[in-house]
Amino acid sequence: MSNDLVRNDPPAVAGRADNQAPYSVSELSGAIKRTIEGTFDYVQVRGEISRPSRPASGHLYFTLKDDRATLSGVVWKAMVPGLGIEPEEGLEVICSGKLTTFAGQSRYQIIVSRMEIAGEGALLKQLEERRKRLAGEGLFDADRKQPVPRLPRVIGIVTSPTGAVIRDILHRLAERFGVRVLVWPTSVQGSGAEAGIARAITGFNQLPETGSLPRPDVIIVARGGGSLEDLWCFNEESVVRAAAASQIPLISAIGHETDTTLIDFAADLRAPTPTAAAELATPVQEELVARLDELAARLQRAVLRKREQSAQLLSAVMKGLLHPAEQIGRREQQLDSLLSGLEARLEQRLAGWQLQLARLGDRLPQPARQLGEAGQRLTAASGRIEAGLNRLLAKSEQDLSAASRLLSANSFERVLERGFVLVTDTAGQPIKRAAAAPPAAEIILRFADASRQAVLDGPAGQAKQADNKKPASRKKPAPPEQEDLF
Repeated sequence: MSNDLVRNDPPAVAGRADNQAPYSVSELSGAIKRTIEGTFDYVQVRGEISRPSRPASGHLYFTLKDDRATLSGVVWKAMVPGLGIEPEEGLEVICSGKLTTFAGQSRYQIIVSRMEIAGEGALLKQLEERRKRLAGEGLFDADRKQPVPRLPRVIGIVTSPTGAVIRDILHRLAERFGVRVLVWPTSVQGSGAEAGIARAITGFNQLPETGSLPRPDVIIVARGGGSLEDLWCFNEESVVRAAAASQIPLISAIGHETDTTLIDFAADLRAPTPTAAAELATPVQEELVARLDELAARLQRAVLRKREQSAQLLSAVMKGLLHPAEQIGRREQQLDSLLSGLEARLEQRLAGWQLQLARLGDRLPQPARQLGEAGQRLTAASGRIEAGLNRLLAKSEQDLSAASRLLSANSFERVLERGFVLVTDTAGQPIKRAAAAPPAAEIILRFADASRQAVLDGPAGQAKQADNKKPASRKKPAPPEQEDLF
């Protein structure tokens, strides 16, 4: 035991001096860490995994527990791929590693470098839980299965290149049917085998159909028998998902007939043994030849039977055929019969039309009677037109007489008879204002009975007329202006 843990003196009594300095928290934590790591350098612990988690850092954290205690566990990021198993809730495992402390949370933990499943029962429990979970996702559904081609050209095999399995498969394929084989070598047991198997299945599916390396028509994943631990890589989730996602039909041939792995549920076809997988993938060449011979014989018999039936049918048809001259004669006879019936039918129709025409003629009125009636209607219409014209003429005469009387009453000559005079120039244009006629202008005065010529007075006459005017005591109103005769 480290000397750092000797300092476990009881606390000092009040009032008594204590010459030993107290620990700091870091010092005490470091002393415990050195003690635990020095005492438990490398240990193996068996327990049940609880609350596994893997944060963004990539490290794996979990808790090992039994019915009375718990132990924190951690697997560093670099060690996780080498575990070989996937820690799951409730899985019983044996963890190997170094015991240490974590001062940040005042707890001790085991840093795991190796992890094994504790017992076959735990493996079977994990296997059943994984099977139910993947089945719930639909990876094992029957409608996802693809038919395996009867005559594949290329077969891809995923297995170990050095085992007896590949030799048995190739031997059986050579015996049954000549086919090209592509082998994707990979490990089929141990740590990291599941990654190689999944990569091989995916690699075959990614081959182009027209590339230099042909794409397989069917894939066989094969391995010989072994224990549950030996076949565990075929139960890994990555392998099962790769098999379920394969676009190429896949045959699983893992172990013996009694061995069952999860890839068998995801594959399109399960073979009890690798040799049986070769038999399921290819037909027997002798059986194909025999089948072809049988089909050829059946085809030949069918052709002969068809020829005989056709010859009999042709003979029967030839017997039922008539000579062309006889056929022409029969057609002519039918034509004569049709023509005679047509003539009789035409005569009957013509007689009917004549009778119908006579009936229609009897119902038509006589032209003379129609002319007489039309003359009467014309005479009556002429009388009505003449009477209307006379009435219209009389009314027009009355209207004309009234307009004439109105025109005479409004004529300017009637105004002249009342003492008015029409003054015009020599051209006959009326003069309405004194300013319109210059002095000494010749004018025409039209009276009611005759017209006279006159000359307007000049400026001297105007002055004399002004001298002869008498003064008035008051101004008389001017006479109203003469109305325009026009």
